[in-house]
Amino acid sequence: MQQTRSSPLLLSRRNLAPPGAAAISAALSLPLSAEQRTRLRGRRVSGCGLELVLQLPRGEALQPGEWLAGASGEATVRVEAAPEPLLLVRSADPLQLLRAAYHLGNRHVALQLRPRELRLLADPVLADLLERLGLQLESRLEPFLPEAGAYASGQHQHGHGHGAGDPDHHRHDQGTGANPTAGANP
Repeated sequence: MQQTRSSPLLLSRRNLAPPGAAAISAALSLPLSAEQRTRLRGRRVSGCGLELVLQLPRGEALQPGEWLAGASGEATVRVEAAPEPLLLVRSADPLQLLRAAYHLGNRHVALQLRPRELRLLADPVLADLLERLGLQLESRLEPFLPEAGAYASGQHQHGHGHGAGDPDHHRHDQGTGANPTAGANP
């Protein structure tokens, strides 16, 4: 099936197994941010600039290394984790890292957990908080692979019941950053 830039490639299914060697060498790459990997529908651009349209069944977020194809399997696209601006958080004291994870989790900040380190999307307000807690920070541009969390399969939901009458009621960020208005739907 021949595609042109005015006719985007439609991807509607997920392949569980990688294609054969010949197909891998002809595959397109699809670099996506952590947030983009949670959105299974919409327009995207491949690594080489080809316009793609995702129309995947609702479900779990796309994973780096996962393969996508059109309805008849004619095209193969490999999902990749795109580099994003990150903060690497370190401390010689494991309790300090645990404390930081608690404060970040309380703000619904997506985290990537690694031995002796936390990673999160760069945010100056959170950087200031973490520095005040006595943690060492380093900025990097790398793929972000946050923990899936308890609500990984499906829409963003919570079971801890905040309601309009709840004095602790607050907005939940549906993105991966700490700004509760960023990416929120009005």
